[in-house]
Amino acid sequence: MYKLRIKLIWIALGLGAAGLRALATHFPEAVEQYYSRGLFPVVRWSIDYLLAWLPVPLVYPVLLLLLLLVVRQGRRWWKRPYEGFVYKIMDALLGLGAFVGAAVFFFLFLWGYNYARVPLETQLGLELSPLTLKELKSELNHETEQIKRLRNLIPGADTEPISKGMLPAGMEGLLRNELEQLLGSHGFSTTGRVRGMYVYPKGVFMRFGSSGLYFPWTGEGHVDAGLHPLQKPLVLAHELSHGYGFGDEGSCNFLAYLSTIQSDDPVVAYAGHLSYWRTLAANYRHYEPEKYREFRESLPLGIQADLDAINEVLLRYPDFFPHFRYAAYEAYLRAQGIEEGMLNYDRVIMLAHAWRKSQRI
Repeated sequence: MYKLRIKLIWIALGLGAAGLRALATHFPEAVEQYYSRGLFPVVRWSIDYLLAWLPVPLVYPVLLLLLLLVVRQGRRWWKRPYEGFVYKIMDALLGLGAFVGAAVFFFLFLWGYNYARVPLETQLGLELSPLTLKELKSELNHETEQIKRLRNLIPGADTEPISKGMLPAGMEGLLRNELEQLLGSHGFSTTGRVRGMYVYPKGVFMRFGSSGLYFPWTGEGHVDAGLHPLQKPLVLAHELSHGYGFGDEGSCNFLAYLSTIQSDDPVVAYAGHLSYWRTLAANYRHYEPEKYREFRESLPLGIQADLDAINEVLLRYPDFFPHFRYAAYEAYLRAQGIEEGMLNYDRVIMLAHAWRKSQRI
């Protein structure tokens, strides 16, 4: 009876947390004040200074512990005598429901309610609107000039691709400092010391159409170690942005873009601009594919070499289940209140364009 009560409590907590999440969507100001700027910084501090001290990602021991727990509970369930097959199945379903309930409860309590906070563009006073083709081309041309300028500032950069050895040492700390300066300058909480860790084996995320992952149950960001060196700064900054309380993918891409391009290190700044350039180029290519091809071939050889090297790495780790992965993550994002689903990633274009207009750059 005691075990049954525990299972029912976890199911109730999960349902209650999900219900509160649905309600929170209608009260973003309250979420911002009491959770994102109230409770969450306490959670953030607790994770970073009490748990996140291991030199390896916490996700490894957590997943191992979870596997052992599942095997142990499964064996107990199998050996436990029941009055009949129906009771055995009911107990298994209650156990599964308790596990899901606990996962949902901790996901939302530890981080997930940030999805319902006041949108970043509202807090920054930015007015977003889809770009016209003319505006998209202007944005692409602006970024093209930036990557040309910055690549010329990188010591040893020639017509060969930028190598891993050109990245600055201690990039996690460097990017965390850049992001904290950016967030702090706009009044956001920077409590804690979010970790961003490389995860092996290489390609573990790219095989599923991703570059990184923020794991709310450990509070750490993770980056696929197989990424090209020029992809790592923006992806790492993106996951760190999640860690500081932002759920929206487009917002995290935008914060990662701003925090990388403000860096004094030319490789980091170049990588930030180049990542955004690739997003713009992918959108422009849909409108004028032939003109895009000519435009790309007119770029300096070094930049072309970097783009080719990034594409080569991506082809090295093809997506296992692209359609399933897309549909699953599309459903996840929509469940978190992000109506545009996977297109949310490209909101960085509207955010960056609106920000540049507000700064008159």
